[in-house]
Amino acid sequence: QVRLVESGGGLVQAGGSLRLSCAASGHNFSMYCMGWFRQAPGKEREFVAAISWSGDWPSYADSVKGRFTISRDNAKNTLYLQMTNLQPEDTAIYYCAVDASSPWIVRVTTTLDEYDYWGQGTQVTVSS
Repeated sequence: QVRLVESGGGLVQAGGSLRLSCAASGHNFSMYCMGWFRQAPGKEREFVAAISWSGDWPSYADSVKGRFTISRDNAKNTLYLQMTNLQPEDTAIYYCAVDASSPWIVRVTTTLDEYDYWGQGTQVTVSS
């Protein structure tokens, strides 16, 4: 059974940091692009960051560029999102996802519809 389990969310003050993790099980995802999305109350789910299977070509939404860093440990089948200088507008449920369409291809997918597997999400709340 394929599972993606996010962790590391919580409540933090503006300017603070959090590190999200996404542990994958039931399948070896090391060959696929993986990404982070978020959904704030009343808003659509949006792209945050993505990374190729090799760790090359990280891509970020403009709103998080310079503050968030995506990384992965393929040996542990785990994806990370280091978030710094968090702001109230970063408050959302954060989801990790896998684009399983192109194994071993160095590509980065930023479109929600192209992702095949999703975690259940972890809440990040930033107070002002």
